[in-house]
Amino acid sequence: MLTHLYILYILYINSIRKAGDKLNIIIANSNDQPIYLQIKSQIKEQILHGELNEKQSLPSIRKLAKELQISVITTKKAYEELEREGFIETFPGKGSFVAAQNKELLKEKQLKVIEDQLTKVIEDSKAFNIDLEELIKLLTLLYEE
Repeated sequence: MLTHLYILYILYINSIRKAGDKLNIIIANSNDQPIYLQIKSQIKEQILHGELNEKQSLPSIRKLAKELQISVITTKKAYEELEREGFIETFPGKGSFVAAQNKELLKEKQLKVIEDQLTKVIEDSKAFNIDLEELIKLLTLLYEE
């Protein structure tokens, strides 16, 4: 199954490179998360990390569905949720684009991503009996690299 996923990924990356887009989405069949949420979270992450810039066009719903070999309905649902959350804008007949982001709001969203990740690190640290002082030292060391 991993071989099929890898081949699908290579085919997808090659087709995107030909189209000149920068959208990279990997669908993991082994993931318990629904496919539309995998698409949504990966596009959202690329926007938050600055890999997708405001006003940049996204593949059409049909094109993305075809490239990922999934249902158009699944892709449409992901795009609709991204639009509802203010990450993309869709214009009939023109397509979907990365929405202009309020810089302060974007920074808040980015901080929320980091906060969620740090919460998981803290939970793991407590489970492994790593105290706060040791965790701070590790974070400082990694940050300064």
